[in-house]
Amino acid sequence: MDVFSDPRNIDATVSGFLWILKLTGASAVLALVLGVILAAMRVSPIPVLRLFGAAWVNIFRNTPLTLIIFFCYFGLYSTLGLSLSEDLNLNIYWLGVIGLSTYTAAFVCEAVRSGINTVPAGQAEAARAIGLTFAQTLRIIVLPQAGRAVVAPLGSILIALCKNSTIVGTIGLMESSSVMKDLINSYGNAGILIFAVFAGVFALLLIPTGYLFGWLANRLAVRR
Repeated sequence: MDVFSDPRNIDATVSGFLWILKLTGASAVLALVLGVILAAMRVSPIPVLRLFGAAWVNIFRNTPLTLIIFFCYFGLYSTLGLSLSEDLNLNIYWLGVIGLSTYTAAFVCEAVRSGINTVPAGQAEAARAIGLTFAQTLRIIVLPQAGRAVVAPLGSILIALCKNSTIVGTIGLMESSSVMKDLINSYGNAGILIFAVFAGVFALLLIPTGYLFGWLANRLAVRR
């Protein structure tokens, strides 16, 4: 029987990619929020905040994502007893989101910080001259302009995050790569076909995403 003529295999494949999309969506939102906060810390006038932001970026950017995901499962869940849901799959999902978002936030932080550096320093000085605080200057003046400059880098980070989401399968979530492994184990003679189908679905998801962010970057670019 052909591997994709069995409805159960099709359901498992669809379910696997749905988990990937859920992981990517939740992790992207959390990583964006945390990354912006870390970027604000890195340009803060307060030394302790700058040190914390720099430490976060240096630690998480230089730690393999697999180790972070393993720590979330074996450290937070198995050792410390952190349980975010009574359902095992949902608990693993949220542990995966924690690992992916904390890791990705380091890259978002550096992308946003590079965007902040593109904003002329005179604008921040003028904002301070009229009495705006650092937080107000960042929120009203700097971040809106920095955001326009980092659309393309954030798109690349989102694409990397989607691919990195497959690592959560190592702690038991039946996402796409885990489903693909099981199908190859069951239908070894169709291994190339299975690989081609899963790779093709990722390409269909991510290639348009790359073009979309490229178009947005050109559309929102500040003309100087």
